[in-house]
Amino acid sequence: MLKKRIIPCLDIKDGRTVKGINFGNLRDAGDPVALAKKYVAEGADELVFLDISATIEYRKTLADLVRKIAREINIPFTVGGGISTLEDVDLLIKSGADKVSINSAAVRYPELITQIANKYGSQCVVVAIDIKLQNEEWMVFTHGGNTATSLKATEWALRVAQLGAGEILLTSMNNDGTGEGFALDITNQISNSLNIPVIASGGAGKEEDFFLLFEQTTASAALAASIFHYNTIPVSTLKKYLKAKNISIR
Repeated sequence: MLKKRIIPCLDIKDGRTVKGINFGNLRDAGDPVALAKKYVAEGADELVFLDISATIEYRKTLADLVRKIAREINIPFTVGGGISTLEDVDLLIKSGADKVSINSAAVRYPELITQIANKYGSQCVVVAIDIKLQNEEWMVFTHGGNTATSLKATEWALRVAQLGAGEILLTSMNNDGTGEGFALDITNQISNSLNIPVIASGGAGKEEDFFLLFEQTTASAALAASIFHYNTIPVSTLKKYLKAKNISIR
């Protein structure tokens, strides 16, 4: 069995790391370069950078900031936000990204998933799926959680895997920033139905939330932001806790 991964997430707006609740009420969380260096020192397995307002503001990802962070870290680095073409991907890979994360563009142009996979390999393509529970059905949202779609989470996850995605970043908007734990049922449903890794995101507030995620679902990794940014739980402390609970962690 593959060892589980712990992944801090840098949500970027106006060049700063921010964090909110249910995709709103954003507050400053610090300098992204300094945070990235801190997470490497603490033993994070990977790092995700999401330029959360790029798509809404109709602009490209902050490539200069990506370059600054990439120079300071030596762990796998995933970058997303504002990516809509293969040229965008080329620029970010050249800027130091190891993988790219696409969400809104994947819904608009599903063929982009296949194009990236064909050029860089499936391992380079992370499809981010933001989901919200509506009328007892988990539905897909785009544009930073602002735009509803008619896509059901389970069906869309299956389709992106078939199109060549190497990994899925699954974020529950209902759980995001609440500190009340991950959306275990839908995470397990999707991770069990696919043969590619699923990164669970949204809701981590305490060590036990990560334990329950890995104990009760087949998710490959846990992504979190607030608890790491504000030093609620350092990455190193979390990994020690999980190892003590016999979770196979990197």
